Amino acid sequence: MQKPPDHAYPTHWEADVVLRDGGTARIRPITPDDAERLVSFYEQVSDESKYYRFFAPYPRLSDRDVHRFTHHDYVDRVGLAATVGGEFIATVRYDRINDQGLPAKSPEDDQAEVAFLVQDAHQGRGVASALLEHVAAVARERGIRRFAAEVLPANTKMIKVFTDAGYTQKRTFEDGVVRLEFDLEPTEQSMAVMRSREQRAEARSVQRLLAPGSVAVIGTGRAPGGIGRTALRHILDAGFTGRLHAVNHAFPDDLRRLDPEGVPAVRALREIPDPVDLAVIAVPAERVPEVIRDCGEHRVQGVLILSSGYAEAGPEGRERQRAVLHQARSYGMRLIGPNAFGLINTSADVRLNASLAPQMPGAGHIGLFTQSGAIGIALLSGLHARGPGDGGIAGISAFVSAGNRADVSGNDLLQYWYEDPDTDVVILYLETIGNPRKFARLARRTAAVKPVVVARGARHNGTAPPGHAVPTVRVPDSTVAALMRQAGVIRVDTVTELIDAGLLLASQPLPAGPRIAILGNSESLALLAYDACLTERLRPLRPRVLASAATPDDFRAALDETLASDGCDAVIVTAIPWVGEEDGASPGASEGTALAAALRTAAAAHPEKPVTVVHLAMDALAETLAAPPPLPDPVPPAADRPAPPTAAEPDPPATAAPTSPTTSAPAPPPRPPYPPARPPFPPGPPPGSRPALRTPPVPTTEAAAPPRRRSAPLRIPAYPAAERAVRALAEAVRYAAWRREAADPGRVPEYDDIQEAAAGADIERLLDRLAADVPSGRSVRVPDDDATALLARYGIHTRPVLPAPDPDAAVRAAERLGYPVALKTTAPHLRHRADLGGVRLDIAGERELRRTYAELTDFLGSPEELRPVVQSMVPRGVDTVIRAAIDPAAGAVLSFGLAGAPSQLLGDVAHRLIPATDREVAEQIRSIRAAPLLFGWRGSQPVDTAALAELLLRVSRLVDDHPEVVGVELEPVVVAPRGLSVLDAAVRLARPPATTDLGPRRLPAY
Repeated sequence: MQKPPDHAYPTHWEADVVLRDGGTARIRPITPDDAERLVSFYEQVSDESKYYRFFAPYPRLSDRDVHRFTHHDYVDRVGLAATVGGEFIATVRYDRINDQGLPAKSPEDDQAEVAFLVQDAHQGRGVASALLEHVAAVARERGIRRFAAEVLPANTKMIKVFTDAGYTQKRTFEDGVVRLEFDLEPTEQSMAVMRSREQRAEARSVQRLLAPGSVAVIGTGRAPGGIGRTALRHILDAGFTGRLHAVNHAFPDDLRRLDPEGVPAVRALREIPDPVDLAVIAVPAERVPEVIRDCGEHRVQGVLILSSGYAEAGPEGRERQRAVLHQARSYGMRLIGPNAFGLINTSADVRLNASLAPQMPGAGHIGLFTQSGAIGIALLSGLHARGPGDGGIAGISAFVSAGNRADVSGNDLLQYWYEDPDTDVVILYLETIGNPRKFARLARRTAAVKPVVVARGARHNGTAPPGHAVPTVRVPDSTVAALMRQAGVIRVDTVTELIDAGLLLASQPLPAGPRIAILGNSESLALLAYDACLTERLRPLRPRVLASAATPDDFRAALDETLASDGCDAVIVTAIPWVGEEDGASPGASEGTALAAALRTAAAAHPEKPVTVVHLAMDALAETLAAPPPLPDPVPPAADRPAPPTAAEPDPPATAAPTSPTTSAPAPPPRPPYPPARPPFPPGPPPGSRPALRTPPVPTTEAAAPPRRRSAPLRIPAYPAAERAVRALAEAVRYAAWRREAADPGRVPEYDDIQEAAAGADIERLLDRLAADVPSGRSVRVPDDDATALLARYGIHTRPVLPAPDPDAAVRAAERLGYPVALKTTAPHLRHRADLGGVRLDIAGERELRRTYAELTDFLGSPEELRPVVQSMVPRGVDTVIRAAIDPAAGAVLSFGLAGAPSQLLGDVAHRLIPATDREVAEQIRSIRAAPLLFGWRGSQPVDTAALAELLLRVSRLVDDHPEVVGVELEPVVVAPRGLSVLDAAVRLARPPATTDLGPRRLPAY
């Protein structure tokens, strides 16, 4: 990035960050106006901390000290502060020094001395670690490559901050002082440390919202009805285990308890004597800033804003939304909303329904996030219809509908659910993705331990909901979908498909392969399932059709035999009501209950394979399979137990129908055997500071436990249509395959001939020459000769082209290159358009060249307009196109397809995130629909796909190594049976943005 003039305030250094305990702080440069804040901050620091900072008693700051610590040039001397509520809680500064440790005189000096001071009340919250990340990024921006710090040996906390950061370090001890020196170049370890801290902090912040010890509903109406009173009623009806308060400034002075709810009532938040963890705000938008101020002063940990009238209401509301977000973060609070539908936590330790949903969902293992309240209602209603009650197949662990999601987003919930032991499947409905780069990173990590199912609304440009103030994402939806698949995300299109896939993944193990067995008592239904499997590219086995009068015992025996076979990976059971030969039509409810028991018994004997059911007119079967399994009968005392059966008394049949699930107490739902995630985040503040968050017990060891196994009887998902069951099963098959491949993602190869440093110097020189007057964020095209030289630094060699402004020049160029040659136009409207006559090939001699030149200029325009060039012919092959582009939100994307109609007309292009591995590139080449043309289609000779994969990897390395390279286009790349030829190339450069997802952690600011 270009350096601003000295003393210019660098606004891009400002950032909101989440701290270790889940609270937030704002990091910003220190200015001369901060003198009083600095003095006040220093007065609240203990004498011990002051001693550790200055190596001597230092009770107060002199005027000279205050001036020095608040006046910076933002280049050689920089100071940053972490603030909460507008007041300093920590500071960091660096001063550039030379090799002798003296103040630097030359901009070539690339070392700085760094020092921290953290207020004692905020030590242990991770403030220093966050400041180190940001001050290191600032130093790198200003050309500083190494930090030095002197620390007293007793100051173990600060030593740990440095040593745990993951940078390459050198440590010495001299004159009673520990001297630490470390390079600021990010390492794999430092990035891993930063990502781990980010995950634990953001997960903790969500945990504080979902598991509060106390809730205040601000804006509770005096009469029944209204949003506030409704939210209060729902919290009570759900059985919230914490303290609940009703707040309304219009309550009568003598009102102490709100009836008929019996909830303590106050006129202002400050009247509540105990801490409040979550404030549910349901007041008009114009009153929200006042309420946020009261929450901040009362040290509320998080707010849920149900009120509307923000970004969805137009430009004025958008500014109101930004202001309320800034205000909430200034007090260290996370915010859900505004215009939110609410949040739900079904954990028995919490039982919180702080939403507008009238019914508390059943407890289960599905985590649900939506940006739309209407879709949230649809999902909750759909899940409830498929499995009501705690322990049912459709139970949820937590639900958040974030409305305008000014702060808390799907990314935050991914951070939380990644380690949540109560969540096995994550379902997201997203209308916008504010930070697709971070989403892909988090989704990939979460998908490695549990399924992530996503449906996207507003997928097309210009259709984002007005309430979502997010950056514009220029990449098309097809690219975003491809990147999701690469990250292991299960992408579906509808709410129904979200529920269908989520239910199967929450209740069944992952299939080991695509071989699907089909059995049932309806041949027609089995054939529909068979055809659906072929459509989804599964491998269905020949259906096994039972008699129409097949009994539950027949189903049990057939399913048991099929599951025991090594030839299938999953089973689809199709069922229609049967007619018995003796008793006539069986009662619907009893036949469904009996069949459910039989299927559960068979499936329980083979818990490693998934089972799904397709039924027609058998609602009782679906309800019984979805409901919590009945509790076993109590074991009688030994004296009352019957004697074991003798040889003449066989065991009773195992398919006896269970009692109705509606009359039995719910049991904890069984768990699918996914490998568990790492243990959850560490506990929050020490006991006594506020009520303990109500969270279930979690493991305390980093060792991974063995996968959980399902217990019988189990839950089996049932679908009313074969296509829906097969589609959900196909998503599970593809996800399982991704999980197996993700265990070995491949590697990013190293190439000895890559000249990374020389390429960096070339890029800096080109930017100085081409982009000196270009506005920030705009890219420039590199001249062809310079682009050729830059690509050659990475072993990417293009075929030379020579200009041909007239026929004589064309002849001279051809003689220099050697016949046969090609004559091409380079005018933008004719570039790569052989179909329009802009490319003439296999010109064998001078006479033909002159004739072709004349035809070209006669039909298409003058040489000045066409800008013809001459290029030597290359071996015949398949024309392909390779592109790499950087979107400010989506990040770096590598694209590949066949040149011409397949990619331009049909959109047959494969995308991968950069840096791409060798395995990902090999799969990328094979994933396009036209890939058979590369591998010998219809008897043609296969081309050199190994050389093609290497070229893709080299382009990926170039863009990954140099963020200034924002665009590369190689078209056409002719891939021959041996080797390939790059015939044309274009490169675009831009100054890198000040902040990216690769920089220090920060919350988005929309």
